[in-house]
Amino acid sequence: MTTVGYGDDRVDVGGQFSAPGDSAPSFALTGREMNDVSLEDFAGQRKVLSIVPSIDTGTCATSTRKFNEQASRLENTVVLVISADLPFAAGRFCGAEGLDNVLMLSTFRHHTDFVQAYGVDIQSGRPRGLCARAVLVLDENDQVLHSELVDQIKNEPDYEAALSVL
Repeated sequence: MTTVGYGDDRVDVGGQFSAPGDSAPSFALTGREMNDVSLEDFAGQRKVLSIVPSIDTGTCATSTRKFNEQASRLENTVVLVISADLPFAAGRFCGAEGLDNVLMLSTFRHHTDFVQAYGVDIQSGRPRGLCARAVLVLDENDQVLHSELVDQIKNEPDYEAALSVL
């Protein structure tokens, strides 16, 4: 188990966080149309997984906007923004912001499986039950090229480091 900052506090994060060279675990998540979405649905594409606590926070909204902007410049790459938010909230956010280069996915149906497999399971403190902020970049074969578990939840990820591996 590791910890990340939540303001002045540290919170426990459980699960196995992937490192470069690892194979990304398969997942099942829920899309905006309440459909099941799996990692295998993106076979043959490079993937940026932007895992966030909630799209309704300033940092999560900012990182989603930045990845949306960058995604339009990336060939054969899909950006998946993953949170515990319901698909309705994600759809509302993307519609209001005019974001069409990211795919919002929810952990709400498969929360425990996803957060444990991806090592982003906040297990203590006030944000318990949300995902820790993290970015993983996967190649076409789901090998991890880059991984960052952001040490302070309120901080943005290192976009340059994530996108430079693509």
